Amino acid sequence: MTLSIWRYAHLALALVSAMFLLILSVTGVILAIGAVDEKTQGYKVNNFDEINLAQTVPALWEVYSEITELTIDHNQFVTIDAFDEEGNSLKAYIDPRTGAVLGEVKPQSDFIQWNIALHRSLFLKETGRIIVGVASFLLFLITISGVVLIAKRQQGLRNFFAKINKDFFAQYFHVVSGRIFLIPVLILALTGTYLFMVRVGLAGGENKTVDYALNEAVAEQKALADFPVFNETRLADVEKIEFPFMPDDAEEFYVLKLKDRELSVNQMTGEIAEETRYPYSLLLEKLSLDLHTGRTNAIWAIVLGLASLNILFFIYTGFAITFRRTGTKVKNKFNASSAEYVFLVGTENGSTLSFANKIHQQLLALGYKSFLTEMNKFTRFPKATHFVVFSSTYGLGTAPANAIDFDKLIAKFPQNQPVQYSVIGFGSKAYPDFCAYATQLDELLARQSWAIRMLDLHTVNDRSVEEFMTWVKAWNGKTACGLGTTPALYATKVTGLKKFTVLEKTAVTEDNATFRITLKPQRKQAFQSGDLLALYPANDGRERLYSIAKVGSNIQLIVKLHPGGLGSRFLYHLDEGNSTSARIVINKGFHFPKDAPIVAMIANGTGIAPFIGMIKENRRQIPVHLYAGFRHNNILSKQYDSFAQKEMAANRLVGYYSAFSREENRQYVMDLIRKDAVFFSELLENKGVIMICGSLAMQKDVEQLLCEILQAKDLSNYKAQILTDCY
Repeated sequence: MTLSIWRYAHLALALVSAMFLLILSVTGVILAIGAVDEKTQGYKVNNFDEINLAQTVPALWEVYSEITELTIDHNQFVTIDAFDEEGNSLKAYIDPRTGAVLGEVKPQSDFIQWNIALHRSLFLKETGRIIVGVASFLLFLITISGVVLIAKRQQGLRNFFAKINKDFFAQYFHVVSGRIFLIPVLILALTGTYLFMVRVGLAGGENKTVDYALNEAVAEQKALADFPVFNETRLADVEKIEFPFMPDDAEEFYVLKLKDRELSVNQMTGEIAEETRYPYSLLLEKLSLDLHTGRTNAIWAIVLGLASLNILFFIYTGFAITFRRTGTKVKNKFNASSAEYVFLVGTENGSTLSFANKIHQQLLALGYKSFLTEMNKFTRFPKATHFVVFSSTYGLGTAPANAIDFDKLIAKFPQNQPVQYSVIGFGSKAYPDFCAYATQLDELLARQSWAIRMLDLHTVNDRSVEEFMTWVKAWNGKTACGLGTTPALYATKVTGLKKFTVLEKTAVTEDNATFRITLKPQRKQAFQSGDLLALYPANDGRERLYSIAKVGSNIQLIVKLHPGGLGSRFLYHLDEGNSTSARIVINKGFHFPKDAPIVAMIANGTGIAPFIGMIKENRRQIPVHLYAGFRHNNILSKQYDSFAQKEMAANRLVGYYSAFSREENRQYVMDLIRKDAVFFSELLENKGVIMICGSLAMQKDVEQLLCEILQAKDLSNYKAQILTDCY
């Protein structure tokens, strides 16, 4: 079965059941909250599991003149239905050791009863139960098909929990939360299905009754506390006790309804007169009810509540993924048999398609015969002169869903004329298999006798418009098409932007091209030093990221003004009081380690920015050493020195070491590290943390130097102890 079939099955099941699952999830969350709240009432006594019936039953007869029944619910609250010594009827929660009343038995609220009815039958009685049961079974099928999809995309279950590309929130959340709540959702689906089958008679069994021959020679009445069955039966194993209607009648029995059987006990001698064993199907029904409702365990009830809530987000994110995949509308003016320029697209979430479609639309507008299709629809194109392949990489270097059959199709449909080709790969360098599938495609086409490479393989990192523009210009250099070279033509829409107001900005000088700018969020936002601020200075989708120092509730950036820098020039020309739109990117991998025994921070240039905020927030006074490299010892570096002295006095910083590469006694940050080689070796051996922020070249030099210090081939053994944010 291909991946596409599983995907369509997954989507079809979701479409059919979405409305019912929505109702079941909302009511499930409410009932889970009710189950947790019920357990907080506190009617369960201490050491409940150690109490047996020999302790309970005699104690109750001393307090109550007549007892109808005793009930133990799933919370292990004990309820008595009896008459007290004054003849007053009583139904209350009691202490089973003394008979003392603990509280009044109150019926469930109308709201909870309404939700229970809606959850079980949608107010449609038997028809509703069938619908709910079918919806539960569909949820099971949806979960299984989702597991298959992930397993197929990750090349097997062994990679089920491998890292997922963060293409966009809905896709990432859908997969990650699916992994986290896989077991609870499966249990909800299976138990819901089984309970439905029991209700409509599709599952079940018959009780088995065993009669016992009573010892007629034993006529003497025993004390209740001496009944063997009472001594052997814990109250925790009992669901209900029906007391004899006539206390002195030998024909009246104590009826003990246990979890797995029912016993009739002679009230005079304590002998078991009859035993009814419940079928395994009933035990499975009780277990399913416990697992489905979480009624026996507050923690499990919370997990089920979160799983039910997550189903709501599953529905939203699932449809968001679908709409994104189908959101780019492709219009083909020409068909496959007449097209000269053929665009073949392999995409998992639709973003690659948007780039291809913008090129396709331009060619159509210019009067060229262009045709755009999925790679899985490859066929013979008799008039084609150019193939342009746009493809992302999914999972562990594999094809996206709509390209998975391309290698078979290209073998099945060889072209009968020479065709020039160009491959553009889309991916993220945060993953080791960056554009791996695009590389495979380029090699596959190179092996075809009819294919002629027009351009070398081109890759695009994180949907970068600038990197895509490199390919556009290269294409224009090889053809007469004249594609647009304005970046705004290819920019994707940016969402989640917030307003930030400039509170302060310093000026650059002749010997200092770096400035500091402080921004205040117009709305309260959660962030930490080490997170990133994403700016879009040209409003064309081109993103610029800056490391954040959190100062109070404000954001402080340290930026080097580049003569042609789009982002730095934009920020520098903002005046105090001006506002700009940006978004905060949470950078969890570069947050200050709160449980490290010691931290060494290494920065060059503007890389010092997040460390300033982290040191200010070092309230636990973890030993921190700051190593910083600059070009000049100017007014800004002196401000850093003053800052360090202040933080050392406050015990938030232990040591500050600076190096200047353009001064008389030139020195680099690497020289500072080499000088303190023993310190860095001991730090890593003692589970300390090294944080590096600045240029990628500096990061590589530092890592190479650390390998030399540790006399190690690489730093793989210290991966969790070395945190980087370099550019």
